[in-house]
Amino acid sequence: MSFKLYYSPGACSLAPHIVLKEIGIPFEVELVSTSDSSTNTEKYLSINSKGRVPALDIGDSILTEVSAIMTYLALLHPKSELVSNKPLEMARTIEWMNWLATIHATIIAQNWRAERFSDNVDSYSDIQAKGFEGLKEVSSEIDKKLRLNEWAIGNKYSIADPYLLVLYRWGNRIGVDMSQFPNSTSHAKKMEKRNAVRSVLEFEGIF
Repeated sequence: MSFKLYYSPGACSLAPHIVLKEIGIPFEVELVSTSDSSTNTEKYLSINSKGRVPALDIGDSILTEVSAIMTYLALLHPKSELVSNKPLEMARTIEWMNWLATIHATIIAQNWRAERFSDNVDSYSDIQAKGFEGLKEVSSEIDKKLRLNEWAIGNKYSIADPYLLVLYRWGNRIGVDMSQFPNSTSHAKKMEKRNAVRSVLEFEGIF
């Protein structure tokens, strides 16, 4: 079985890119830049009609959405132990993933894609300001949850952790001083020490 990941540097596709590297299986990547609208080309829309990254070609079909892709990869390679087989720990992982996907879809989009929330250009600054404040609030809540644990799910590294790194890095890009959240900052630094993470960040040119 061969895989191809369609990605954009630093986008949410960063998380499954890291998971593919963590698992250690051969895979291809294809750059589809969100900055030049190449996600909206006829070619890419034939692969992912949503016009977004990531998309993972698994040979006979295409998987989309960060959570679905990472869960699939982790379950396909149980030796990676990126998803627990214990019901509560697995549920906690899903809980994290759903939460982070919601943050990505709403709060982050308010900052970068205000046009999704209103056709009134004059309202964009208010939408972005609301998203900025919302991200600070949710980052504070994430920081509290990381206070007692080494990783998102207790002391076990999981697929939730690469997704957390994406949101942390996005916070800094939006202009939130993420260093004010010490536990999240510690988590990000631990992530960047992992060989797979460093390799992917360097490959995408965002280290």
